[in-house]
Amino acid sequence: MDTQLDLQQLNQPQREAVLHRDGALLILAGAGSGKTRVITTRIVHLLNQVDGSAIVALTFTNKAAREMRERVIASAGRQRCKGLSICTFHALGARLLRQEIERLGYKNNFTIYSATDQLSMVRELLRNHHGKEAAAKAEQVLWAISAAKNDMVAPGDYAAVAGDELSHLCADVYPRYQRALKACNAVDFDDILLLAIRLLEDHESVRRRCQFRYVMVDEYQDTNRVQNHMLKLLSSEHGNLCVVGDDDQSIYSWRGADVDNIHTFTDRYPTARVIKLEQNYRSSGNILQLANAVIGAGPRRHAKRLWTAAGAGAPVEYHCCADGEEEAQKVVEMIQAQCFRRKLSYRDFAVLYRTNSQSRLFETQLRYAGVPYVLIGGQQFFDRKEVKDALAYLRVLANPQDEINLLRILNYPRRGIGAGSAERIIQTSLERDCGVWQVLEQAHDVAGLSSNVSEKVQAFMLLLKRYQRRLRNSAALVATVQELFEELKLEDELYRSADDPLKARRRVDNLHEVVNALADYAEREPLPTLSGFLEKISLLDRDEPQRGSKEEKLKQDAVVLMSLHSSKGLEFPWVFLVGMEEGLLPHGKSITGGGAIDEERRLCYVGITRARQRLLLFGAEKRKKYGKLYPQQPSRFIADIEAPLLVRANAAVPAASAEEQQQMAKDFFSGIRQLLK
Repeated sequence: MDTQLDLQQLNQPQREAVLHRDGALLILAGAGSGKTRVITTRIVHLLNQVDGSAIVALTFTNKAAREMRERVIASAGRQRCKGLSICTFHALGARLLRQEIERLGYKNNFTIYSATDQLSMVRELLRNHHGKEAAAKAEQVLWAISAAKNDMVAPGDYAAVAGDELSHLCADVYPRYQRALKACNAVDFDDILLLAIRLLEDHESVRRRCQFRYVMVDEYQDTNRVQNHMLKLLSSEHGNLCVVGDDDQSIYSWRGADVDNIHTFTDRYPTARVIKLEQNYRSSGNILQLANAVIGAGPRRHAKRLWTAAGAGAPVEYHCCADGEEEAQKVVEMIQAQCFRRKLSYRDFAVLYRTNSQSRLFETQLRYAGVPYVLIGGQQFFDRKEVKDALAYLRVLANPQDEINLLRILNYPRRGIGAGSAERIIQTSLERDCGVWQVLEQAHDVAGLSSNVSEKVQAFMLLLKRYQRRLRNSAALVATVQELFEELKLEDELYRSADDPLKARRRVDNLHEVVNALADYAEREPLPTLSGFLEKISLLDRDEPQRGSKEEKLKQDAVVLMSLHSSKGLEFPWVFLVGMEEGLLPHGKSITGGGAIDEERRLCYVGITRARQRLLLFGAEKRKKYGKLYPQQPSRFIADIEAPLLVRANAAVPAASAEEQQQMAKDFFSGIRQLLK
């Protein structure tokens, strides 16, 4: 029995996308244009024409696949959906491998190695063939191998770059790694799609059995080279490939996504029909005009212009503050004032930023104000490992008897005092009934400790004592800590230990933000001390770490703090897009590369289109970098917006009424009571 479709709820382009049946189809779905409804309604429409086994719809996450499947079942009924495949690329690939992998020399009971299993194997291969020092680069080598696989580079085709030690390691280890996986009858996550493609390409009978009458994919702008090739093979017989995406929201090149897949779709499928979904059901007219201005100033893209029938709404404001601290303070004050004046919930507000290190100032101000918040897509600032490692040095310098932190930094960064030596030091401390600090001062007397290790312990202790003396001078607090971190080469350690350069850069930014936090404290206090700073940090860090899924956090009545990357797919009544400065948005690493700037522009566009009712852009004239204030230039994306679309407001918040001041004071003291519990 056919399912009755209610097409009256769709606009004209949406109906055309749903009713299109045969041939390639590109649905350019602008932000907030109702693409999920279009996709699910299209699947239901196809189920009225063909059996469910003739249709496959591919997504990127299990959650998205589950939600899409539930919507289709709710509309078409479970019986009509029998045989329908709605899953991720990797789920489909794994299903094919379970059926056919014996053709490639594997057994069908193969194991899919976890990231930990992969890392152990690569580390062992590096240790056996290149020595102990090379094994320390296992994460970087594994990341490079994964990138090669996502670009469909075979082990024998991996070319080492002259003078690049890492690429030479990869060129040697990549083939060994693949042979080792096969010997264990194992595959890794990247192999799932590559081996599925080999089956489809090399075995015609397999390819014929895997031909779907209709192939659909969501978020097509996020596909990589491997996924795009797999789509071509799955749809080669019937040619009914429907891709849904928005090149203006392609922000994951660092994960391997290739925006050219969507840009060149009509080149590869010249007869493809293109349908644009441009009516937006989320944001006000003023927000959409500003979004169109920002994204329209970029180069290569599919031309489209978002519009709404919902009216212009409030103007978009741009606030340029004196510095980062004032930016955070003004944002929090505005949230408090609007909650009071309009009776809004805290969950109505989102603060979006380019890098997670920017969250620290907002976390601090929100806690001082007693305003609840949730952090999405990252740990709270003072819970991050690189932050805890840096603070551990400061805690030991302030209190040498802090043995937990003393042991944490004993071999960080690596200085040749291994786990065995640490155990002997701890055991000696227990036997002598004294502190670890005292044992370290007499390291030459510790039984079982080699003279080489003793010398390294002595150098470690001399460094700590030297900085203890220097930190007694409160006037040089910030400069001394900065010199300590430089002497320890903490930045080098973060780059060395990270599995990819982007992750390392984020960790280095967080390290710099520790120095900025100390500088902020030193400016506010007449007599700043290291102990005083650590006490402030401890008070801010007393809350339990935030737990729960992204969905659970978003249900709480709390201000949302999140990066622009994490915000994709979400929407909020009020959005504060902060750090609108050159070097932040666009990020400094992207400014020298044109392609990277294009992605930064798309990232800005994603942030703008998260807002439903109000959008406020914030920036700073100066911002602290490693403890010192530097002048900032407004983001180039601000310059792309014509004057009528953007109100350049004074950063000052309108004076609060007596009643509002009373409420803010109540919130502030409530926050202080929470910190002191």
